[in-house]
Amino acid sequence: MISRLPALILRSLLMLGVVSGAVFIAPAQARQQTQDQITWQSLSPAEQDVLAPFQGRWQHLSPRHRQHLLKRAQHWVTLPPAKREKIKQRIRHWQQMTPAERAEARRNRHRFRHLTPQQRRDLHAAYERFQQLPESRRKVLLQRWKALSPQQRQRWIRDGATGDLPTPDHSGPSH
Repeated sequence: MISRLPALILRSLLMLGVVSGAVFIAPAQARQQTQDQITWQSLSPAEQDVLAPFQGRWQHLSPRHRQHLLKRAQHWVTLPPAKREKIKQRIRHWQQMTPAERAEARRNRHRFRHLTPQQRRDLHAAYERFQQLPESRRKVLLQRWKALSPQQRQRWIRDGATGDLPTPDHSGPSH
């Protein structure tokens, strides 16, 4: 049940879900160009359409970043419309995040990448259980989590993240 859920990691996964789709755009035709040859003018009209948010910055992006975005743009056209819409929502959410929230999301993504395969499976299962809870229960759990001090969070996770969340101390909420 949710009482076994390591909430900090869950929060990280929630942010990861938001962030992982944030810039995922996708395919058209394969290129034999080297990375530094990818100019805005060399993109097809379809690729330019998908990558339009980057047009003003394109020339300032590193060749590696351009190549990455182009691959995502080429993949984009293969996605079903429902998946594209979900990604667009994630992009909008990312754009609305504060710099601090984006930094936290990046840190959480980095932590997730360094989990063992078993830890990732466990986290995914916990996330699925969390998503099955009524929204009101999820909100209560997240509020309680935010009210815990960093020390209380770490202690709860270190102790196996079992049982109910501890009662917040009176030193005030910690984000």
